Amino acid sequence: MASSSEDPVLERYFKGHKAAITSVDFSPNGKQLATASWDTFLMLWNLKPNTRAYRYVGHKDVVTSVQFSPHGNLLASASRDRTVRLWIPDKKGKSSEFKAHTAPVRSVDFSADGQFLVTASEDKSIKVWNMYRQRFLYSLYRHTHWVRCARFSPDGRLIVSCSEDKTVKIWDTTSKQCVNNFSDSVGFANYVNFNPSGTCVASAGSDHTVKIWDIRVNKLLQHYQVHSCGVNYLSFHPSGNYLISASSDGTLKILDLLEGRLIYTLQGHTGPVLTVSFSKGGELFASGGADTQILLWRTNFNELHSKDPNKRNLKRLHFESSPHLLDIYPRSPHPHERKTETVEMTGSTGRALPDKGEDICGYFVNPSLLPPECSAAAMKKKPEDMSELPSESQRSVPLAVADALEHIMEQLNVLTQTVSILEQRLTLTEDKLKDCLENQQKLFRVIHHKS
Repeated sequence: MASSSEDPVLERYFKGHKAAITSVDFSPNGKQLATASWDTFLMLWNLKPNTRAYRYVGHKDVVTSVQFSPHGNLLASASRDRTVRLWIPDKKGKSSEFKAHTAPVRSVDFSADGQFLVTASEDKSIKVWNMYRQRFLYSLYRHTHWVRCARFSPDGRLIVSCSEDKTVKIWDTTSKQCVNNFSDSVGFANYVNFNPSGTCVASAGSDHTVKIWDIRVNKLLQHYQVHSCGVNYLSFHPSGNYLISASSDGTLKILDLLEGRLIYTLQGHTGPVLTVSFSKGGELFASGGADTQILLWRTNFNELHSKDPNKRNLKRLHFESSPHLLDIYPRSPHPHERKTETVEMTGSTGRALPDKGEDICGYFVNPSLLPPECSAAAMKKKPEDMSELPSESQRSVPLAVADALEHIMEQLNVLTQTVSILEQRLTLTEDKLKDCLENQQKLFRVIHHKS
């Protein structure tokens, strides 16, 4: 089962951050990618080859979320330093600071018209801000634990939020009231968002699940159990037909929402995957994780599988659905070995970079998310040294042989997975056949007894 031309492909990767990647977002024109990290910095990457990357310095603690405004003229970021910053995404990188909350801020999200910004915090509140006047408007209080995420609906009339109190709440921005509440007895949602049409809400669960609720009828529509660890982030394809999830099990999963099944498993990161995002047109998506890498993927299946979501209803999924036989596991090597030039930007109240000998791990509240090589020695490397792959001359095995071996390993992995799934299905079939035979015997006994 070799990968075909419509499968997602790893295009390139970016290295410049010194710690786990927490958030990624494409600019509206698709030419830039903004990233946030535990290293307290934002970075702005130009997707054209051989162009500069900009590092924005200003936050004093972990940056938890980053997002472009709908017009691309602003960049909002949230941080554990309890502030929200608005940046001008250019080579100067000037920023203004909001003293937003009384505890770490977990997420930022612009309304579709760019007029408002919603922030979620560990102070249990959600706050809405006016962007034209850059001032606070109102707070939403109903959660009883840390709020992990808050997002506007596409039309801006609703806000969805999730909290460690194990609830997902829907808010009306006009009445400022909670109008709907979904609760979960098992885990809590790490991330929530509306689908592009605004009719459904998807949640990324700490209990390893992805759930989709129809907010028009207040019912759980789909329930996927495809990950083996907590799900950290979700992103809808702009068509609304697909959903990609990022998990601490080290994988990305692409779900076909019309078919109600898993269609791709992508393994490119070497640790927990913490964030993922489709580009505004859906032709690309980017992922970031605890391995400090940002991977850029080309979607490819976008045009081939495009369907009209209005022609078909979303199918319910069995709670214990097995992965589909056609799941693939692309493990394409990181193809880009060139160095990327980095220019550093300091915000209006910036802080200096740690000294060369200073342990960057000391800045983080949760170093367990960081890769084991995060040490003072590991951090001495300059950020410009983006590539860690050996050159052709340094390889002990010729590149062509290595590629061939990797391809063979890919095929073996796929075959192993397929055999495993077939075994599972055969076992299920045998169990059902056994049940049928037992029921048939019981029926014969009943008939014989009556006669």
